[in-house]
This record gives sequence, C-alpha cells and structure tokens, in this order.
Amino acid sequence: MQRIGFVVFDGFQSMSFAALSVFEYANVMMGKPLYEMHFISEKGGLVRSSTGMVVDSKAFDNTIYDTVIVGGGTSILEHAPAALLAFIRKASGNSRRVASICTGAFILAEAGILDGKRATTHWMYAHELQSRFPKVTMEEDRIFLIDGNVWTSAGMTAGIDLALAMAEKDLGADVTRSIAQKLVVYHRRAGGQSQHSALLELEPKSDRIQNALSFAKKNLHTSLSVEQLAEAAHLSPRQFSRAFRAETGQSPAKAIENLRLEAARLMMEQTRHSIDVVAQETGFGDRRRLRQAFLRVFGQPPQTIRRNARREPLAETS
Repeated sequence: MQRIGFVVFDGFQSMSFAALSVFEYANVMMGKPLYEMHFISEKGGLVRSSTGMVVDSKAFDNTIYDTVIVGGGTSILEHAPAALLAFIRKASGNSRRVASICTGAFILAEAGILDGKRATTHWMYAHELQSRFPKVTMEEDRIFLIDGNVWTSAGMTAGIDLALAMAEKDLGADVTRSIAQKLVVYHRRAGGQSQHSALLELEPKSDRIQNALSFAKKNLHTSLSVEQLAEAAHLSPRQFSRAFRAETGQSPAKAIENLRLEAARLMMEQTRHSIDVVAQETGFGDRRRLRQAFLRVFGQPPQTIRRNARREPLAETS
C-alpha cells in the first residue's frame, strides 16, 4: 500500500482536496486499498482552511510517505514555518514523489527543492515565484510538470490532472481512464497543455458576439471571413468588427488565430493526427503556416510540443 501524506496548514485551500478523490477512486476501482491517505501538519490536531473547514491532522514525525503533496493557500506566500520547510526537505530525500498544487509550489521553492528544476504554479503567481526564487526554472503556462521526483501543478483543478498522472504511472492508463469517468472529468489534460483558454480570455459581453465565437469554434476548418462571423452575429460586417473589438479588445482576425492555435495545440498534445491533418482541421491550411504560427506564439514547432506532452506525464526527468 502506498502512503500519501497531504500537508495542511492554517489557511490552506480546501479545493486542493479534489486531487485526493483520484486516489480514493483508485482504491474503489481496484477493489482494494492501494493508497492510504493521511492529513499531516506541523503540530497535528485541527487545522482550519481558508473557507473555515476544519480537518484533523497528524503531526510531522518520522513516518515515511511514498508521496507527499502540499496544497495551495495564500497564507504561505510570504514565508512558510521552519518546521514545514524542514519536513519537505526531508521528504524530498526519502519519498518517491513530492508534489505541490497551485501556490504550494512556494513551499517547495522556499525549502530549496525546486532549485535548478522546472516547475509550474498558478499563472497569477508565477512571476512572483520566479522573482523570489530565481534558481527555479518557471514554466507558467503548464498544467503540471515533473522533474525528477518533484511534481508541480497549476491552479486548483490542475491538481486533479497531476493526481491522475500519478495514478496512471502507478496503475496504467486504463484504470485512470475509469477513475476519470467516475469523477466526471476529462481523462487527463496533458502536462504541457496551456493554463489559458483563448475563448475565456475574450469574455464577450453580448450574446451576438458570443454566438459569433461559438460559430467560429465549430468551423475552424473553414476560412471564417468577417462576413461569415458578422452573419452569425446578425450584424453588418462594419458593426460586427467595431462591436467585437469593443467587447474583446482584439480584432476578429487576431481572436480567430488564437482559437486556431489553441485547437491545434490541443490536437498535437492529445491526438495522433498528422501535422497536415491538424493544419487542415484548424484552418491553417498547410504544415508550413502551422509551424510558423507555433514558432511565433509558443516558441516551439508542433512536433516538439507533441513530444513534450507525451513524455512528461509518464516519464520523470532529471
């Protein structure tokens, strides 16, 4: 049985607990206790979350945990307690995996175990972490990352993706697919997938612009002229362009390119379609234009992004 130590502290965010459901359902799916979960803290006893929820915890001791997970919480962004840092340093040497969810990465960084390693955290705090801990190689636009025995994830729900990747490494893809189905979540987003959604970032205010964007997302394989988008919004092309920029801060052409890029990246990470097929399905037309767009926006060609997405969830890097 694998013992999992979930670190809690005053002000921890209870959303981090969602990741533990993956291990709970792994036990259910396999019909036996594969994972044993413990809440652990500096002094033990009752610990209160940021929402007022209270959990009973066990004090740090000499127990060896297969996996230690530190959840997020704004209360630890400044400085973590010395005892907590000492525990994390010790765990990094005697646990198979040490992980953080969201801002829990600040604790790992302060403990020094992210020095020289690639890591991620919630995009809102990535620049702050990089500034405070320059020895960390921050990759802010990732769902999760694995470097050696250290796992880090982005914002709260990304902890589920991280836990699913752990279960997949332990139990295989078929079991984790069943776990994800029981949890009613996507099987597992690739670790290299972006934290951002191009559609969400636009945040149009009117139904007309939202309808145009929905139409665009369903028809990325076509040319998607301003005239077509305007028709979907029931506006003249001139009215549409003006309203679109006013509501989203982008031109229709720029927004459509971002939607195409997001769709193409997801296809490269999550499917085995050829680059030519991806280019056609997302409206780039040919692999040359797709490659140029990837290099300009992501700084990497499509093949590299696909290779990284396939490698990271299952292979630990040093």
